[in-house]
Amino acid sequence: MSEKQDVAKSDVAQQTQAVLPPVDIVEDEAGIRLTADLPGVPKDQLSVRTEGQSLLIEGQVAIDTPEGMEPVYVETRSPVYRRTFNLSRDLDPTKIEAAFRDGVLTLRIPKAEHAQPRKIAVSVV
Repeated sequence: MSEKQDVAKSDVAQQTQAVLPPVDIVEDEAGIRLTADLPGVPKDQLSVRTEGQSLLIEGQVAIDTPEGMEPVYVETRSPVYRRTFNLSRDLDPTKIEAAFRDGVLTLRIPKAEHAQPRKIAVSVV
């Protein structure tokens, strides 16, 4: 019995290692759209934040264990997803919009006003 407990403790230590979630990044004239796959992450375990020009995405999957019980042997992992991006100065981190549905996080990061394309009116003289 103690041998299985040692294995369970070893597996718990492995669970704290972060997994890089796969992402897609698409740019258009107004900004970028970042899509990250975070399967199994509930909304209350998802964190998206900025610090200066850095964007941090974190999420954790929790395996349900009945109350009063603890795992003796675990082969499945409860991953912690973590990914950090350095944002260009052309992007405005204060106006990020986020949506989360079916384990997919979608961020819309607009370009800063100075980086937006603008049309110049030409007058006829």
